Amino acid sequence: MAGPLTNVRIIEFGAIGPAPFACMMLADNGADVIRVARRTRDWRDEVMDPSKDVLSRSRRIVYLDLKTPEGVAEARTLAQSADGIVEGFRPGVMERIGLGPDVLLADNPRLVYGRMTGWGQEGPYAHTPGHDINYIALAGALHAFGREGEKPTPPANVVGDFGGGGMMLAFGMVSAILHARSTGEGQVIDCAMIDGSALLMSMLWSLRAAGAWRDERGVNVLDTGAHFYETYETLDGKHIALGSVEPQFYALLRERLGIAEDPEFDNQHDSGAWPRMKLKLAGIFKSKTREEWCRLLEHTETCFTPVLSMSEATTHEHNVARDLFLEIGGVVQPAPAPRYSRTVNSAPKMLVRSQDDREEVFQGIR
Repeated sequence: MAGPLTNVRIIEFGAIGPAPFACMMLADNGADVIRVARRTRDWRDEVMDPSKDVLSRSRRIVYLDLKTPEGVAEARTLAQSADGIVEGFRPGVMERIGLGPDVLLADNPRLVYGRMTGWGQEGPYAHTPGHDINYIALAGALHAFGREGEKPTPPANVVGDFGGGGMMLAFGMVSAILHARSTGEGQVIDCAMIDGSALLMSMLWSLRAAGAWRDERGVNVLDTGAHFYETYETLDGKHIALGSVEPQFYALLRERLGIAEDPEFDNQHDSGAWPRMKLKLAGIFKSKTREEWCRLLEHTETCFTPVLSMSEATTHEHNVARDLFLEIGGVVQPAPAPRYSRTVNSAPKMLVRSQDDREEVFQGIR
């Protein structure tokens, strides 16, 4: 794989969700990611065909039985050849296997040992099971997602698993590998989804400190409280998204919607009037189809977009122009990001059911 991480090798101990996403990011950007997998089948195999699993793209696979001394010894051999490892087990599991940080860093002092958990390696919840919804709830993030007067709405598992977890770990791995290459010192990364979820809320903590964010759902500028930062239904039952925050964009929106002379909309930031203004805008947007609104507002400085489904997103002109989505092995998926002017990433490769790269991998490190 080509990309800025071409000379980086990562050993991934099979897990679900954020750890594979972190390794997908690293592989997308050129790292040689070798997944240590088990041959046993579990419930995940029934749900996800490996050849359709976007999070598993661009890997090499080695099957090891980590319950045997031979399997553990082979895993140690792999780690000795690596810049980093990624594991997503509960605290203590890798130590019990015989592959904890003390062992692997003794074998390879330059190793970056990435640990992906929900709660972190320490704390009262550290050994408690959980999922994205739990981590973002305790981090104070989930409380902010939802409309006024309604219960919190989980944003799928994007914030905890992937934003606060996998992407944070990918960033941590690259940072620690840069440090190891300049100093010769490896280290352990304790990457917890609860930590990352809290960090993603940093701007809202700033607004809260400034008195510009209320600790209530759906009453603030960016959480559907404001009429100018909202989604609206159109005549054909579809939706548009509006983000006319800046005054010049808001003024143009009023002009395009024919409400420039309506005094109700003069005070953009009168939060007490937001509900009434939202009702008026809802009526206006319900008067035309989404396509009609696109013809009027798309490509203008009103910060307007249609709300597209996943299938619609793949055919939108902007996304097509940027090759935002790829089809590989019959699987439509997002292209690697970000994009580089020199170290251009290779197109991803999907796994195949029978893939086993053991001979190639071990031959390359002997």
